[in-house]
Amino acid sequence: MSATPHAQRRSSRRNRILAVAAGLATVGALTAALPASAGEANSYKPGKHKPSRYQDVQLLSFNDLHGNLEPPAGSSGRVTELHEDGTTETIDAGGVEYLATHLRDARQDNKYSITAAAGDMVGASPLISGLFHDEPTIEALNGLDLDVTSVGNHEFDEGAKELSRLQKGGCHPTAGCYVDGETFEGANFPYLAANVIENKTKKPLLKPYWVWKKNGVKVGFIGVTLEDTPGVVSAEGVKGLTFKDEVETINKYAKELERQGVKSVVALIHEGGAPASTSYNYDCDSPGAGDGISGPIVDIAKNITSKVDAVVTGHTHAAYACTINDPAGKPRMVTSAASFGRLYTDTTLTYDRLTGDIARTAVKSANHVVTRDVTKAADMTALISKWNTLAAPVGNRAIGYISADVPSTGTESPMGDLIADAQYWYGKALDPEVDLALMNPGGVRAPLTYAAKGAEGDGVVTYAEGFTVQPFSNTVNLQDFTGAQLVSILKEQVTGVNAATPKVLLPSSGLTYTLDLTKSGADRVVVDSVKLNGAAIDPAATYRVATNSFLAGGGDGFTTLGQGTNDLVGEDDLAALEQYLLANSSAATPIAPPAANRITIVG
Repeated sequence: MSATPHAQRRSSRRNRILAVAAGLATVGALTAALPASAGEANSYKPGKHKPSRYQDVQLLSFNDLHGNLEPPAGSSGRVTELHEDGTTETIDAGGVEYLATHLRDARQDNKYSITAAAGDMVGASPLISGLFHDEPTIEALNGLDLDVTSVGNHEFDEGAKELSRLQKGGCHPTAGCYVDGETFEGANFPYLAANVIENKTKKPLLKPYWVWKKNGVKVGFIGVTLEDTPGVVSAEGVKGLTFKDEVETINKYAKELERQGVKSVVALIHEGGAPASTSYNYDCDSPGAGDGISGPIVDIAKNITSKVDAVVTGHTHAAYACTINDPAGKPRMVTSAASFGRLYTDTTLTYDRLTGDIARTAVKSANHVVTRDVTKAADMTALISKWNTLAAPVGNRAIGYISADVPSTGTESPMGDLIADAQYWYGKALDPEVDLALMNPGGVRAPLTYAAKGAEGDGVVTYAEGFTVQPFSNTVNLQDFTGAQLVSILKEQVTGVNAATPKVLLPSSGLTYTLDLTKSGADRVVVDSVKLNGAAIDPAATYRVATNSFLAGGGDGFTTLGQGTNDLVGEDDLAALEQYLLANSSAATPIAPPAANRITIVG
């Protein structure tokens, strides 16, 4: 897969089709994979006129939109492109006005086109969607002509009943209808949840699979979310549900689809991996199949039955289009389109009408940038305007001032430290005995940008911007822990479920320590370096710690945080951030981004 500048990709759809055809596998390899029939040889030749036996089906896909209807800000709204000479280019990307235009352009001249997604379409959404319980995003997805999606973990942020409402429609049970005379109609596409089982009924919460049909062509879709969803969602959100193994579930329903005569199958999995490069067009099949990607999706893909022809993934917000061998040793395409609507994936599935299956050697896939240099889709512009008008009285309120951008990236992010400081300050106001605060990195959803997005002025932080950073409505919880427990919490960042991919908590000012990534296991936390306001942690002493309610419940693998005592529950975390910024910043004295130097990283 070559790295071509995005300006050169604006050729006609016909040229793109020819380019794909020219890059297909050799005829010899293809014919070896396709069975012949009497009177019809394996005559499929890429780039040539194909007999009616073979039909190219276009699969457009994306994942982890998270309600980002407007173009995401900062690094969340950019992608990195790798050029053939090894240099890279950063491109502004995303926004449903542009995504709609790109998808509609991609579908031109493709009568057989399916659009699918791999979960987290909603949840952790900016104010324009989150304030209205993500009804705006569902409306946008309907307008994008999404055909099907799997559930992701964030579809459970507000629980199974709310997910059912997003699917079926109806006004919110407490907020009601947001527009006079309009009732929310729900999703026009099916949400698939094959591995999410209701404990009472012992059946899947939603449909396990869906079959797309056109002129005799049938492609089945099985949708699952990660088995560890209870570990990354609040306990209330997954109450009454069991999450089954991804591989076992997909294999089960692939057999069921085959019994129904559906032999072409795509798995939509809200679980992913990490490519060796952050460039969206990195060739992760070099030097060998699967060598350029790591993480949970690798083992999952290797064990999913060969009956599945392609795998669309998500969750890690990474970009890749790789082949990973199936159990039969046959390469199979595995894709992910980053997040926030910055990319979409275009996959060609060559359907064999004789066998009803996909000619696997003909499957090709590539990610494309949702650039902002195309005409905006007028219907999406109108949708955004409608909901922004409703949100404006809340969203435009100033809640603080910053002197520069507050980034949300890095092992220790300035944005995470700022939130931890806010929760420590807020907790101290509730209880003077509070010693420190800890913030989970997954709860930091966006940076704060200095440049104004609207009329508020540079450096002004609006409620809408704060909501984008912290959209979960977690409460700030205070708990007591011994010093020994506090050290155990730090060790859980790099052990247990976090051993392979550390989840480094963001500490409030005063807590410092060294994280040595050249070591393994719990030894990566240098115990002698853990200090609070310059003093070593006393294992027998009691420390009062502020966290959000997700961490206080043991989320993200921090089981010790679920064992605190002397609980006190405060307001939601966004209210804590707002109060902190209002009390500690002004137009004349804006708050500076934290230096992110509380954790010394080695290696």
